[in-house]
Amino acid sequence: MEFEHRPVLLEPTVDALLLADFGGKGASRSVARQGGAQADARQQHGVFVDGTFGRGGHSRELLRRLGPQARLVVFDKDPQAIAVATSLAASDARVEVVHGGFATMRDALAARGIDAIDGVMLDLGVSSPQLDDAERGFSFMREGPLDMRMDTTRGPTVADWLAQASVDEMREVIADYGEERFAFQVAKAIAARRATRPLRTTLELAECVASAVRTREKGQHPATRTFQALRIYINRELEELSRALASALELLAPGGRLAVISFHSLEDRMVKQCIAAAARPAAAHARLPLRESELPQPLVRSLGRVLADEQEVAANARARSAVLRVAERTDTPLDTAGAEALVPAMRVPGEAAPARRTKRRPH
Repeated sequence: MEFEHRPVLLEPTVDALLLADFGGKGASRSVARQGGAQADARQQHGVFVDGTFGRGGHSRELLRRLGPQARLVVFDKDPQAIAVATSLAASDARVEVVHGGFATMRDALAARGIDAIDGVMLDLGVSSPQLDDAERGFSFMREGPLDMRMDTTRGPTVADWLAQASVDEMREVIADYGEERFAFQVAKAIAARRATRPLRTTLELAECVASAVRTREKGQHPATRTFQALRIYINRELEELSRALASALELLAPGGRLAVISFHSLEDRMVKQCIAAAARPAAAHARLPLRESELPQPLVRSLGRVLADEQEVAANARARSAVLRVAERTDTPLDTAGAEALVPAMRVPGEAAPARRTKRRPH
Protein backbone atom coordinates (compact mmCIF):
# COMPACT_ATOMS: atom_id res chain seq x y z
CA MET A 1 0.00 0.00 0.00
CA GLU A 2 1.29 3.48 -0.89
CA PHE A 3 0.99 6.30 1.63
CA GLU A 4 1.03 9.96 0.62
CA HIS A 5 3.95 12.01 1.84
CA ARG A 6 3.91 15.80 1.82
CA PRO A 7 7.35 17.24 2.55
CA VAL A 8 7.22 20.10 5.04
CA LEU A 9 8.88 23.47 4.31
CA LEU A 10 10.08 22.09 0.98
CA GLU A 11 11.13 25.24 -0.89
CA PRO A 12 12.56 27.09 2.15
CA THR A 13 14.74 24.08 3.03
CA VAL A 14 16.22 23.77 -0.45
CA ASP A 15 16.54 27.56 -0.72
CA ALA A 16 18.47 27.49 2.57
CA LEU A 17 21.06 25.16 1.04
CA LEU A 18 21.42 26.91 -2.31
CA LEU A 19 20.55 30.62 -2.23
CA ALA A 20 23.43 32.97 -1.43
CA ASP A 21 21.11 35.61 0.04
CA PHE A 22 18.99 33.26 2.13
CA GLY A 23 18.33 34.79 5.57
CA GLY A 24 21.54 36.77 5.83
CA LYS A 25 21.40 37.21 9.60
CA GLY A 26 24.93 37.68 10.90
CA ALA A 27 26.56 37.66 7.46
CA SER A 28 29.01 40.43 6.64
CA ARG A 29 28.67 42.53 3.47
CA SER A 30 31.93 41.16 2.06
CA VAL A 31 30.69 37.61 2.43
CA ALA A 32 27.38 38.55 0.82
CA ARG A 33 29.15 40.02 -2.23
CA GLN A 34 31.18 36.87 -2.73
CA GLY A 35 28.33 34.51 -1.96
CA GLY A 36 26.75 34.42 -5.42
CA ALA A 37 29.71 32.84 -7.20
CA GLN A 38 30.35 30.45 -4.33
CA ALA A 39 26.71 29.38 -4.24
CA ASP A 40 26.69 28.78 -8.00
CA ALA A 41 29.81 26.60 -7.76
CA ARG A 42 28.23 24.56 -4.96
CA GLN A 43 25.06 24.15 -6.97
CA GLN A 44 26.98 22.84 -9.99
CA HIS A 45 29.63 20.69 -8.31
CA GLY A 46 28.78 20.47 -4.62
CA VAL A 47 28.34 17.48 -2.35
CA PHE A 48 25.12 17.45 -0.32
CA VAL A 49 23.56 15.20 2.30
CA ASP A 50 19.93 14.40 2.98
CA GLY A 51 20.10 12.76 6.40
CA THR A 52 16.41 11.79 6.43
CA PHE A 53 15.40 10.69 2.93
CA GLY A 54 11.89 9.48 3.82
CA ARG A 55 10.05 9.34 0.51
CA GLY A 56 12.48 11.74 -1.13
CA GLY A 57 10.50 14.97 -1.38
CA HIS A 58 13.32 17.25 -0.28
CA SER A 59 15.93 15.24 -2.18
CA ARG A 60 14.02 15.40 -5.46
CA GLU A 61 13.58 19.16 -5.21
CA LEU A 62 17.26 19.59 -4.41
CA LEU A 63 18.26 17.36 -7.34
CA ARG A 64 16.03 19.37 -9.65
CA ARG A 65 18.08 22.45 -8.83
CA LEU A 66 21.56 20.89 -8.73
CA GLY A 67 23.94 20.61 -11.68
CA PRO A 68 24.86 17.33 -13.36
CA GLN A 69 28.24 17.12 -11.57
CA ALA A 70 26.81 17.49 -8.06
CA ARG A 71 26.51 14.60 -5.60
CA LEU A 72 23.76 13.79 -3.10
CA VAL A 73 24.24 11.17 -0.39
CA VAL A 74 20.96 10.14 1.25
CA PHE A 75 20.52 8.37 4.58
CA ASP A 76 17.58 6.57 6.15
CA LYS A 77 17.01 3.80 8.68
CA ASP A 78 13.65 2.77 7.26
CA PRO A 79 13.87 -0.18 4.80
CA GLN A 80 10.83 1.15 2.92
CA ALA A 81 12.50 4.55 2.49
CA ILE A 82 15.71 2.85 1.35
CA ALA A 83 13.76 0.97 -1.33
CA VAL A 84 12.48 4.30 -2.68
CA ALA A 85 15.94 5.85 -2.47
CA THR A 86 17.52 2.91 -4.29
CA SER A 87 15.00 3.29 -7.09
CA LEU A 88 15.85 6.99 -7.37
CA ALA A 89 19.58 6.24 -7.42
CA ALA A 90 19.04 3.78 -10.28
CA SER A 91 17.67 6.61 -12.42
CA ASP A 92 19.97 9.42 -11.19
CA ALA A 93 23.73 8.81 -11.00
CA ARG A 94 24.20 11.78 -8.66
CA VAL A 95 22.48 9.88 -5.81
CA GLU A 96 24.23 7.52 -3.37
CA VAL A 97 22.22 5.63 -0.73
CA VAL A 98 23.17 4.72 2.85
CA HIS A 99 20.93 2.42 4.89
CA GLY A 100 21.64 3.93 8.28
CA GLY A 101 20.84 6.86 10.51
CA PHE A 102 22.36 10.30 10.04
CA ALA A 103 24.50 9.68 13.13
CA THR A 104 26.68 7.51 10.86
CA MET A 105 27.28 10.44 8.51
CA ARG A 106 30.96 10.99 9.29
CA ASP A 107 32.03 7.39 8.80
CA ALA A 108 29.73 6.71 5.85
CA LEU A 109 31.02 9.75 3.95
CA ALA A 110 34.63 8.94 4.78
CA ALA A 111 34.10 5.46 3.30
CA ARG A 112 33.06 7.20 0.07
CA GLY A 113 36.11 9.46 0.02
CA ILE A 114 34.15 12.54 1.14
CA ASP A 115 35.77 14.74 3.79
CA ALA A 116 33.83 17.97 3.16
CA ILE A 117 30.25 18.75 2.15
CA ASP A 118 28.41 21.81 0.90
CA GLY A 119 25.09 21.27 2.60
CA VAL A 120 23.15 18.94 4.85
CA MET A 121 19.43 18.82 5.56
CA LEU A 122 17.66 16.94 8.34
CA ASP A 123 13.87 16.50 8.57
CA LEU A 124 13.50 15.14 12.08
CA GLY A 125 10.87 12.91 13.64
CA VAL A 126 8.44 10.48 12.07
CA SER A 127 7.31 10.79 8.45
CA SER A 128 3.72 10.84 7.20
CA PRO A 129 3.94 7.34 5.62
CA GLN A 130 5.26 5.94 8.89
CA LEU A 131 2.38 7.51 10.83
CA ASP A 132 -0.22 6.40 8.29
CA ASP A 133 0.96 2.79 8.17
CA ALA A 134 -0.69 1.11 11.18
CA GLU A 135 1.77 -1.80 10.96
CA ARG A 136 4.63 0.49 12.00
CA GLY A 137 3.01 1.20 15.37
CA PHE A 138 3.68 4.95 15.51
CA SER A 139 0.06 6.13 15.70
CA PHE A 140 -2.21 5.98 18.73
CA MET A 141 -5.18 6.48 16.39
CA ARG A 142 -4.76 3.22 14.45
CA GLU A 143 -4.64 -0.38 15.66
CA GLY A 144 -1.26 -1.93 14.99
CA PRO A 145 1.64 -3.77 16.62
CA LEU A 146 3.48 -1.77 19.27
CA ASP A 147 6.71 -1.42 17.30
CA MET A 148 7.81 2.21 16.60
CA ARG A 149 11.26 1.26 15.26
CA MET A 150 12.49 3.41 12.39
CA ASP A 151 14.59 0.46 11.25
CA THR A 152 12.38 -2.63 11.46
CA THR A 153 15.35 -4.94 10.80
CA ARG A 154 17.05 -4.47 14.15
CA GLY A 155 16.61 -3.60 17.81
CA PRO A 156 13.83 -4.09 20.39
CA THR A 157 10.29 -2.88 19.78
CA VAL A 158 8.41 -0.65 22.20
CA ALA A 159 6.41 -3.71 23.26
CA ASP A 160 9.66 -5.52 24.07
CA TRP A 161 10.91 -2.63 26.19
CA LEU A 162 7.65 -2.02 28.04
CA ALA A 163 7.51 -5.72 28.96
CA GLN A 164 10.67 -5.51 31.04
CA ALA A 165 11.26 -1.85 32.02
CA SER A 166 10.85 -0.86 35.66
CA VAL A 167 8.32 1.76 36.75
CA ASP A 168 11.16 4.21 37.42
CA GLU A 169 12.67 3.62 33.97
CA MET A 170 9.33 4.15 32.24
CA ARG A 171 8.58 7.25 34.32
CA GLU A 172 11.97 8.75 33.50
CA VAL A 173 11.66 8.16 29.75
CA ILE A 174 8.08 9.46 29.57
CA ALA A 175 8.92 12.52 31.66
CA ASP A 176 12.21 13.39 29.94
CA TYR A 177 11.31 12.66 26.31
CA GLY A 178 7.57 13.33 26.44
CA GLU A 179 7.54 16.14 29.00
CA GLU A 180 4.47 14.38 30.41
CA ARG A 181 3.55 15.65 33.89
CA PHE A 182 1.62 12.46 34.64
CA ALA A 183 4.61 10.25 33.76
CA PHE A 184 4.59 8.41 37.09
CA GLN A 185 0.89 7.65 36.84
CA VAL A 186 1.32 6.44 33.25
CA ALA A 187 4.24 4.20 34.22
CA LYS A 188 2.25 2.67 37.09
CA ALA A 189 -0.74 2.08 34.80
CA ILE A 190 1.46 0.28 32.26
CA ALA A 191 3.00 -1.89 34.99
CA ALA A 192 -0.43 -2.77 36.38
CA ARG A 193 -1.74 -3.65 32.93
CA ARG A 194 1.18 -5.88 31.96
CA ALA A 195 0.84 -7.78 35.25
CA THR A 196 -2.40 -9.24 33.89
CA ARG A 197 -1.73 -9.31 30.15
CA PRO A 198 1.03 -7.88 27.93
CA LEU A 199 0.64 -4.67 25.93
CA ARG A 200 0.87 -5.66 22.27
CA THR A 201 -0.96 -3.03 20.23
CA THR A 202 -1.03 0.73 19.85
CA LEU A 203 -4.67 1.09 20.89
CA GLU A 204 -4.10 -1.01 24.00
CA LEU A 205 -1.29 1.33 25.04
CA ALA A 206 -3.29 4.45 24.13
CA GLU A 207 -6.22 3.30 26.27
CA CYS A 208 -3.91 2.45 29.17
CA VAL A 209 -2.26 5.89 29.02
CA ALA A 210 -5.62 7.68 28.70
CA SER A 211 -6.76 6.05 31.95
CA ALA A 212 -3.80 7.61 33.78
CA VAL A 213 -3.70 11.14 32.29
CA ARG A 214 -6.17 13.10 34.40
CA THR A 215 -6.34 16.29 32.34
CA ARG A 216 -6.00 16.71 28.61
CA GLU A 217 -4.53 19.55 26.58
CA LYS A 218 -7.05 21.03 24.20
CA GLY A 219 -6.95 19.27 20.82
CA GLN A 220 -4.36 16.72 21.96
CA HIS A 221 -4.87 13.02 22.59
CA PRO A 222 -3.81 12.03 26.14
CA ALA A 223 -1.34 9.48 24.71
CA THR A 224 0.48 12.00 22.49
CA ARG A 225 3.35 12.73 24.84
CA THR A 226 3.87 9.11 25.90
CA PHE A 227 3.99 7.87 22.29
CA GLN A 228 6.46 10.64 21.43
CA ALA A 229 8.67 9.70 24.38
CA LEU A 230 8.72 5.99 23.60
CA ARG A 231 9.48 6.61 19.91
CA ILE A 232 12.35 8.97 20.71
CA TYR A 233 13.78 6.56 23.27
CA ILE A 234 13.52 3.34 21.28
CA ASN A 235 15.17 4.97 18.24
CA ARG A 236 17.76 6.97 20.25
CA GLU A 237 16.69 10.03 18.29
CA LEU A 238 18.24 12.75 20.43
CA GLU A 239 21.53 10.91 20.83
CA GLU A 240 21.69 10.49 17.05
CA LEU A 241 20.83 14.16 16.48
CA SER A 242 23.63 15.17 18.85
CA ARG A 243 26.18 13.15 16.86
CA ALA A 244 24.81 14.39 13.54
CA LEU A 245 25.09 18.06 14.53
CA ALA A 246 28.71 17.56 15.59
CA SER A 247 29.45 15.75 12.32
CA ALA A 248 27.84 18.54 10.29
CA LEU A 249 30.02 21.20 11.95
CA GLU A 250 33.11 19.12 11.18
CA LEU A 251 32.17 18.26 7.57
CA LEU A 252 30.69 21.48 6.23
CA ALA A 253 33.06 23.42 3.99
CA PRO A 254 33.26 27.23 4.41
CA GLY A 255 30.00 28.62 3.08
CA GLY A 256 28.26 25.25 3.45
CA ARG A 257 24.81 25.25 4.98
CA LEU A 258 23.01 23.25 7.68
CA ALA A 259 19.18 23.13 7.48
CA VAL A 260 17.24 21.28 10.19
CA ILE A 261 13.46 20.88 10.46
CA SER A 262 12.23 20.07 13.99
CA PHE A 263 8.73 19.21 15.16
CA HIS A 264 8.93 19.30 18.94
CA SER A 265 10.70 21.37 21.57
CA LEU A 266 13.34 18.82 22.56
CA GLU A 267 14.76 18.57 19.04
CA ASP A 268 14.44 22.29 18.32
CA ARG A 269 16.10 23.24 21.60
CA MET A 270 19.13 21.08 20.82
CA VAL A 271 19.47 22.53 17.31
CA LYS A 272 18.98 26.10 18.52
CA GLN A 273 21.52 25.77 21.33
CA CYS A 274 24.09 24.11 19.09
CA ILE A 275 23.83 26.85 16.45
CA ALA A 276 23.98 29.56 19.15
CA ALA A 277 27.10 28.02 20.74
CA ALA A 278 28.83 27.76 17.36
CA ALA A 279 27.76 31.26 16.31
CA ARG A 280 28.74 32.97 19.58
CA PRO A 281 31.70 31.08 21.09
CA ALA A 282 33.08 34.29 22.57
CA ALA A 283 30.11 34.45 24.97
CA ALA A 284 31.69 31.70 27.08
CA HIS A 285 34.77 33.90 27.57
CA ALA A 286 32.97 37.18 28.23
CA ARG A 287 34.28 37.57 31.79
CA LEU A 288 37.89 36.85 30.92
CA PRO A 289 40.39 39.72 30.39
CA LEU A 290 40.91 39.08 26.68
CA ARG A 291 41.29 41.35 23.68
CA GLU A 292 38.71 40.96 20.96
CA SER A 293 41.36 39.47 18.67
CA GLU A 294 42.03 36.77 21.28
CA LEU A 295 38.42 35.65 21.53
CA PRO A 296 37.33 32.51 19.64
CA GLN A 297 35.73 33.29 16.29
CA PRO A 298 32.31 31.93 15.25
CA LEU A 299 32.16 28.59 13.44
CA VAL A 300 28.78 29.37 11.88
CA ARG A 301 26.53 32.30 11.05
CA SER A 302 22.96 31.78 12.09
CA LEU A 303 20.64 32.45 9.15
CA GLY A 304 17.55 32.38 11.34
CA ARG A 305 14.46 30.24 11.40
CA VAL A 306 11.47 29.69 9.13
CA LEU A 307 7.94 28.61 10.06
CA ALA A 308 5.28 27.27 7.73
CA ASP A 309 2.86 29.89 6.43
CA GLU A 310 -0.93 29.68 6.75
CA GLN A 311 -1.31 28.20 3.26
CA GLU A 312 1.05 25.30 3.98
CA VAL A 313 -0.51 24.59 7.37
CA ALA A 314 -3.96 24.51 5.79
CA ALA A 315 -2.74 21.96 3.23
CA ASN A 316 -0.66 19.89 5.67
CA ALA A 317 -1.50 19.96 9.38
CA ARG A 318 1.89 18.38 10.21
CA ALA A 319 3.55 21.65 9.18
CA ARG A 320 1.95 23.51 12.08
CA SER A 321 4.68 22.59 14.55
CA ALA A 322 7.60 22.60 12.09
CA VAL A 323 10.59 24.90 12.68
CA LEU A 324 13.40 25.19 10.13
CA ARG A 325 16.71 26.51 11.50
CA VAL A 326 19.59 27.35 9.19
CA ALA A 327 23.29 28.04 9.74
CA GLU A 328 26.21 28.72 7.41
CA ARG A 329 29.73 27.47 8.15
CA THR A 330 32.48 30.09 8.35
CA ASP A 331 36.15 29.49 7.53
CA THR A 332 37.11 29.34 11.23
CA PRO A 333 38.81 26.01 11.92
CA LEU A 334 37.60 23.81 14.75
CA ASP A 335 39.77 23.95 17.84
CA THR A 336 41.08 20.91 19.68
CA ALA A 337 37.89 20.62 21.77
CA GLY A 338 36.06 19.49 18.63
CA ALA A 339 32.49 19.99 17.51
CA GLU A 340 31.07 17.76 20.27
CA ALA A 341 31.78 20.54 22.77
CA LEU A 342 29.27 22.77 20.97
CA VAL A 343 26.37 20.29 21.16
CA PRO A 344 24.31 20.48 24.38
CA ALA A 345 25.26 17.75 26.85
CA MET A 346 22.41 15.37 27.50
CA ARG A 347 21.62 12.49 29.79
CA VAL A 348 19.86 9.42 28.44
CA PRO A 349 17.10 8.26 30.81
CA GLY A 350 18.22 5.21 32.74
CA GLU A 351 21.91 5.98 32.17
CA ALA A 352 24.48 7.96 34.13
CA ALA A 353 24.65 11.69 33.58
CA PRO A 354 27.23 12.80 31.00
CA ALA A 355 30.52 14.13 32.26
CA ARG A 356 30.42 17.88 32.76
CA ARG A 357 32.36 19.67 30.05
CA THR A 358 35.02 21.91 31.47
CA LYS A 359 35.82 25.20 29.83
CA ARG A 360 39.39 25.41 28.66
CA ARG A 361 41.22 28.54 29.64
CA PRO A 362 43.03 30.25 26.78
CA HIS A 363 46.81 30.21 26.91
